[in-house]
Amino acid sequence: MIDPITLLAFVPAALALNLTPGADMMFCLGQGLRGGRGSALAASAGISAGGMVHVALAGLGLGAVVNSQPALFDVIRWLGVAYLLYLAWSALKAPLPSTDMPQPPAAHSFRAGFWVNLTNPKVILFVLAFVPQFVVPEAGPVLGQFLIFGLVLALGGFVINGLVGVFGSAAGRLLAPGTRAGIWLGRISAGIFAGLALRLALLQKT
Repeated sequence: MIDPITLLAFVPAALALNLTPGADMMFCLGQGLRGGRGSALAASAGISAGGMVHVALAGLGLGAVVNSQPALFDVIRWLGVAYLLYLAWSALKAPLPSTDMPQPPAAHSFRAGFWVNLTNPKVILFVLAFVPQFVVPEAGPVLGQFLIFGLVLALGGFVINGLVGVFGSAAGRLLAPGTRAGIWLGRISAGIFAGLALRLALLQKT
Protein backbone atom coordinates (compact mmCIF):
# COMPACT_ATOMS: atom_id res chain seq x y z
CA MET A 1 0.00 0.00 0.00
CA ILE A 2 2.80 2.43 0.92
CA ASP A 3 6.01 2.70 -1.05
CA PRO A 4 8.93 1.58 1.18
CA ILE A 5 10.97 4.64 0.23
CA THR A 6 8.13 6.93 1.30
CA LEU A 7 7.84 5.07 4.59
CA LEU A 8 11.60 5.32 5.15
CA ALA A 9 11.37 9.07 4.58
CA PHE A 10 8.47 9.33 7.01
CA VAL A 11 10.10 7.48 9.92
CA PRO A 12 12.93 9.97 10.67
CA ALA A 13 10.56 12.91 10.23
CA ALA A 14 8.13 11.30 12.67
CA LEU A 15 10.92 10.53 15.12
CA ALA A 16 12.12 14.14 15.02
CA LEU A 17 8.59 15.27 15.84
CA ASN A 18 8.29 12.74 18.67
CA LEU A 19 11.54 14.03 20.17
CA THR A 20 10.35 17.64 20.15
CA PRO A 21 9.27 18.59 23.69
CA GLY A 22 5.57 19.26 23.85
CA ALA A 23 2.39 18.90 25.85
CA ASP A 24 2.29 15.09 25.62
CA MET A 25 5.83 14.78 26.92
CA MET A 26 5.17 17.14 29.83
CA PHE A 27 1.95 15.32 30.68
CA CYS A 28 3.76 11.98 30.91
CA LEU A 29 6.41 13.62 33.07
CA GLY A 30 3.72 14.82 35.46
CA GLN A 31 2.08 11.40 35.55
CA GLY A 32 5.43 9.75 36.26
CA LEU A 33 6.17 12.16 39.11
CA ARG A 34 2.86 11.44 40.81
CA GLY A 35 2.00 7.86 39.91
CA GLY A 36 5.24 6.11 39.09
CA ARG A 37 6.45 4.16 36.07
CA GLY A 38 3.20 2.26 35.49
CA SER A 39 1.14 5.44 35.41
CA ALA A 40 3.60 7.11 33.06
CA LEU A 41 3.59 4.22 30.57
CA ALA A 42 -0.20 3.91 30.74
CA ALA A 43 -0.56 7.66 30.14
CA SER A 44 1.81 7.41 27.17
CA ALA A 45 -0.27 4.54 25.76
CA GLY A 46 -3.43 6.61 26.22
CA ILE A 47 -1.86 9.54 24.38
CA SER A 48 -0.89 7.26 21.50
CA ALA A 49 -4.43 5.86 21.38
CA GLY A 50 -5.85 9.38 21.29
CA GLY A 51 -3.42 10.22 18.51
CA MET A 52 -4.69 7.29 16.47
CA VAL A 53 -8.24 8.61 16.82
CA HIS A 54 -7.07 11.99 15.51
CA VAL A 55 -5.33 10.26 12.59
CA ALA A 56 -8.47 8.28 11.75
CA LEU A 57 -10.60 11.44 11.88
CA ALA A 58 -8.15 13.26 9.63
CA GLY A 59 -8.12 10.34 7.21
CA LEU A 60 -11.91 10.40 7.09
CA GLY A 61 -11.86 14.10 6.29
CA LEU A 62 -13.28 15.23 9.64
CA GLY A 63 -10.11 17.17 10.41
CA ALA A 64 -11.12 19.63 7.71
CA VAL A 65 -14.40 20.19 9.56
CA VAL A 66 -12.55 21.12 12.76
CA ASN A 67 -10.27 23.39 10.74
CA SER A 68 -13.20 25.19 9.14
CA GLN A 69 -15.38 25.50 12.26
CA PRO A 70 -13.81 27.82 14.86
CA ALA A 71 -16.67 27.15 17.28
CA LEU A 72 -16.04 23.39 17.24
CA PHE A 73 -12.32 23.99 17.66
CA ASP A 74 -12.98 26.13 20.73
CA VAL A 75 -15.43 23.66 22.28
CA ILE A 76 -12.86 20.86 22.07
CA ARG A 77 -10.11 23.16 23.32
CA TRP A 78 -12.00 24.36 26.41
CA LEU A 79 -12.99 20.82 27.30
CA GLY A 80 -9.29 20.03 27.34
CA VAL A 81 -8.55 23.08 29.49
CA ALA A 82 -11.21 22.06 32.01
CA TYR A 83 -9.90 18.49 32.19
CA LEU A 84 -6.30 19.59 32.71
CA LEU A 85 -7.35 21.98 35.48
CA TYR A 86 -9.24 19.11 37.11
CA LEU A 87 -6.06 17.01 36.99
CA ALA A 88 -4.08 19.90 38.49
CA TRP A 89 -6.57 20.23 41.36
CA SER A 90 -6.52 16.48 41.91
CA ALA A 91 -2.71 16.50 42.09
CA LEU A 92 -2.85 19.11 44.84
CA LYS A 93 -5.55 17.32 46.84
CA ALA A 94 -4.49 13.69 46.49
CA PRO A 95 -2.02 12.32 49.04
CA LEU A 96 1.30 11.21 47.66
CA PRO A 97 1.40 7.38 47.50
CA SER A 98 3.98 5.92 49.83
CA THR A 99 6.31 3.13 48.77
CA ASP A 100 4.15 0.50 50.47
CA MET A 101 0.94 1.62 48.77
CA PRO A 102 -0.17 0.23 45.39
CA GLN A 103 0.23 2.54 42.42
CA PRO A 104 -2.86 4.18 40.92
CA PRO A 105 -4.74 1.96 38.45
CA ALA A 106 -3.12 2.02 35.02
CA ALA A 107 -6.57 2.38 33.44
CA HIS A 108 -6.99 5.77 35.14
CA SER A 109 -3.71 7.07 33.70
CA PHE A 110 -4.54 5.61 30.29
CA ARG A 111 -7.90 7.41 30.24
CA ALA A 112 -6.26 10.64 31.37
CA GLY A 113 -3.68 10.50 28.57
CA PHE A 114 -6.35 9.56 26.03
CA TRP A 115 -8.67 12.43 26.90
CA VAL A 116 -5.89 15.01 27.22
CA ASN A 117 -4.75 14.15 23.70
CA LEU A 118 -8.25 13.85 22.27
CA THR A 119 -9.34 17.25 23.61
CA ASN A 120 -6.37 19.03 22.03
CA PRO A 121 -7.72 20.12 18.62
CA LYS A 122 -4.25 21.20 17.53
CA VAL A 123 -3.31 17.53 17.22
CA ILE A 124 -5.78 16.80 14.44
CA LEU A 125 -4.75 20.00 12.64
CA PHE A 126 -1.11 18.94 12.92
CA VAL A 127 -1.93 15.49 11.53
CA LEU A 128 -3.90 17.15 8.73
CA ALA A 129 -0.90 19.32 7.83
CA PHE A 130 1.88 16.74 8.23
CA VAL A 131 0.68 13.30 7.18
CA PRO A 132 -0.84 14.19 3.75
CA GLN A 133 2.65 15.17 2.56
CA PHE A 134 3.44 11.44 2.50
CA VAL A 135 0.07 10.12 1.30
CA VAL A 136 -0.14 9.01 -2.33
CA PRO A 137 -3.80 8.50 -3.33
CA GLU A 138 -2.78 6.34 -6.28
CA ALA A 139 -1.05 3.90 -3.91
CA GLY A 140 -4.27 2.76 -2.25
CA PRO A 141 -6.98 3.80 0.22
CA VAL A 142 -6.12 7.16 1.81
CA LEU A 143 -7.51 6.16 5.21
CA GLY A 144 -5.31 3.06 5.29
CA GLN A 145 -2.23 5.15 4.56
CA PHE A 146 -3.20 7.64 7.27
CA LEU A 147 -3.53 4.81 9.77
CA ILE A 148 -0.14 3.31 8.90
CA PHE A 149 1.62 6.65 9.21
CA GLY A 150 -0.34 7.34 12.39
CA LEU A 151 0.79 4.03 13.84
CA VAL A 152 4.42 5.00 13.25
CA LEU A 153 3.83 8.31 15.04
CA ALA A 154 1.97 6.57 17.87
CA LEU A 155 4.65 3.93 18.46
CA GLY A 156 7.45 6.48 18.44
CA GLY A 157 5.50 8.75 20.76
CA PHE A 158 4.73 5.91 23.15
CA VAL A 159 8.40 5.00 23.51
CA ILE A 160 9.72 8.54 23.87
CA ASN A 161 6.95 9.92 26.09
CA GLY A 162 7.07 6.73 28.14
CA LEU A 163 10.81 7.13 28.73
CA VAL A 164 10.26 10.72 29.87
CA GLY A 165 7.56 9.49 32.24
CA VAL A 166 9.85 6.77 33.61
CA PHE A 167 12.45 9.47 34.28
CA GLY A 168 9.76 11.40 36.14
CA SER A 169 8.90 8.34 38.21
CA ALA A 170 12.55 7.96 39.23
CA ALA A 171 12.60 11.60 40.33
CA GLY A 172 9.35 11.05 42.20
CA ARG A 173 10.80 8.12 44.13
CA LEU A 174 13.70 10.29 45.25
CA LEU A 175 11.30 12.91 46.58
CA ALA A 176 8.65 10.61 47.99
CA PRO A 177 10.12 9.66 51.39
CA GLY A 178 9.93 13.17 52.88
CA THR A 179 6.58 14.77 53.72
CA ARG A 180 7.75 18.21 52.65
CA ALA A 181 9.18 16.76 49.44
CA GLY A 182 5.86 15.01 48.83
CA ILE A 183 3.99 18.30 49.16
CA TRP A 184 6.31 19.94 46.66
CA LEU A 185 5.96 16.96 44.35
CA GLY A 186 2.20 17.50 44.28
CA ARG A 187 2.72 21.19 43.59
CA ILE A 188 5.13 20.47 40.74
CA SER A 189 2.71 18.00 39.17
CA ALA A 190 -0.19 20.42 39.56
CA GLY A 191 1.95 23.17 38.05
CA ILE A 192 2.68 21.03 35.01
CA PHE A 193 -1.01 20.28 34.43
CA ALA A 194 -2.03 23.90 35.05
CA GLY A 195 0.68 25.10 32.67
CA LEU A 196 -0.60 22.74 29.99
CA ALA A 197 -4.12 24.06 30.59
CA LEU A 198 -2.90 27.65 30.15
CA ARG A 199 -1.03 26.69 27.00
CA LEU A 200 -4.17 25.11 25.57
CA ALA A 201 -6.32 28.08 26.62
CA LEU A 202 -4.04 30.45 24.72
CA LEU A 203 -3.87 28.19 21.68
CA GLN A 204 -4.79 29.74 18.36
CA LYS A 205 -6.13 27.69 15.47
CA THR A 206 -3.61 29.05 12.98
